[in-house]
Amino acid sequence: MKTPDDSRAAIAYLRSTRAIRERCGMVFAAGEADRLPHFRLHLDKLPATARLVAETIRANYPTLDIPYHSRWRHFAAGGSDRWAALASRLSVSVEERARLRFDLAVTSVLLDAGAGMVWRYREAASGQTLSRSEGLAVASFDMFVAGAFSDHAGDPLRADAAALQRCGEALLARGFQVSADNPLVGLAGRAGLLRRLGEALAADRELFGEPGRIGHLADFLRGRARDGTLAATEILDAVLRGFSSIWPGREAIDGVNLGDVWRHSAIRTGGRSDGLVPFHKLSQWLSYSLVEPLEELGIAVTGLDALTGLPEYRNGGLFIDSGVLEPRDPEMLRARHAVGSEAIVEWRALTVILLDRIADLVRAELRLDASRFPLAKILEGGTWSAGRRLARERRADGGPPLTIDSDGTVF
Repeated sequence: MKTPDDSRAAIAYLRSTRAIRERCGMVFAAGEADRLPHFRLHLDKLPATARLVAETIRANYPTLDIPYHSRWRHFAAGGSDRWAALASRLSVSVEERARLRFDLAVTSVLLDAGAGMVWRYREAASGQTLSRSEGLAVASFDMFVAGAFSDHAGDPLRADAAALQRCGEALLARGFQVSADNPLVGLAGRAGLLRRLGEALAADRELFGEPGRIGHLADFLRGRARDGTLAATEILDAVLRGFSSIWPGREAIDGVNLGDVWRHSAIRTGGRSDGLVPFHKLSQWLSYSLVEPLEELGIAVTGLDALTGLPEYRNGGLFIDSGVLEPRDPEMLRARHAVGSEAIVEWRALTVILLDRIADLVRAELRLDASRFPLAKILEGGTWSAGRRLARERRADGGPPLTIDSDGTVF
């Protein structure tokens, strides 16, 4: 494969789903040759794992009417569809409703990066206690409804540049009910992410308007649609352009922050992108979550399978817990890992390709084709849920098989 040598070309390449699949594919090829330093691949166990995922899908969605994998599912945690209840009370235009949904989805997704095993959120309205992604979703939903991200006292349901730039740890600690007995991992990282988000909104008037607001991205993307259709990669391109500056500085090319991009020794290509593996997990999770608001605007989003599966701990945990991936050193399962460690990068890269592989097997099990059953539905209906199911069966706390020191900006 041709590797870009020019800096601008390398940056553009590393922000593409093509690069995610190609670079993860290189790691996977090394795994097939049994040349990876941290994991062994057991592809003979993939068919049984696919059957487990198919069974999980049938149990969760007997009619196979599966929504997209997105943040909107978490707003219905505990049997209460909070977004539907809020939407029923809105008296706004279709366009403003889409802006509002963008405001909510983006802030909530960017606050969804692993809560740790201790943290819980008690929802005042229902009295329910929620944890993990569902708890983070409901907490961020409640903050949004209360106007935590709005710069307009009479219009709380928005997310504005000025308000986001003021977000500090104290605000998030109150919103997420953080205390000495209820710690949330990566609190400082999340607050910093929101402040940088505010700066990004103020910096790009074409995407976010003047004054900057997340919801104006809906208007930009509507303008990009042709004959009522918009490619899913256009959503991701806009997300990566608009939000690339918010991620903590890690890998960079000529001072340009690359975001969720890491190093692995299996990547030997030469050029400016040598050694680098992109994932853009939260950016893709966000892109998936913007599909439904765009569809509500009458825009048909096409090519969803151009986006990749999400390399996070539930999908990745599925493959370890089912035996498809075997750590070479059993101590790996007892150690703590930095998010950028080669072992974690390897695990995530293998997960991306395994999700593509298992998608084909699951479709065969369910007798559906890719047009009717895109990857976004397989993630929602099966792999994520199956990963959680196996985690609960194998560990008392239901946690992932690997322990990662998160800063609240990746997982």
